[in-house]
Amino acid sequence: MTGRDISKRIQSYLTELDGLEERTLTLSVDRGHIRPERNMRVRIYFDAAFDKRSSRSVSRLVVLDFMGEILASKIVMHNAISSLLAAKALAGLQAIQLGISMGFNSLAIVGDSRTIDFQFVHRLENECAHTLAHEA
Repeated sequence: MTGRDISKRIQSYLTELDGLEERTLTLSVDRGHIRPERNMRVRIYFDAAFDKRSSRSVSRLVVLDFMGEILASKIVMHNAISSLLAAKALAGLQAIQLGISMGFNSLAIVGDSRTIDFQFVHRLENECAHTLAHEA
């Protein structure tokens, strides 16, 4: 295979990826009448891959119930991403948005990034940010 052939294959692959902006995959399991409750605790695992040369990233999300069964998965491609940190942060945000859109009240967001850390603090400890958000 020549360098030109490899280049054509890569270009073809990138063109194919451009057409895959967002794809949501949902696994449907017949559990009879049992439906997940809104207050059920679920885990959403996220990861991101980043291509520095093309400034593109891919977010991958998997939603698991408390028994470890897959409730949903999602893959999202992004353009104009500046760094791996931005790609990971965006994937974490999408994990939160996915959980909210599925109607869950309690989520555990799980990823391998040590650069993103969310922690709960009571409103009184976060008075300044709360006031700004309320005024906005």
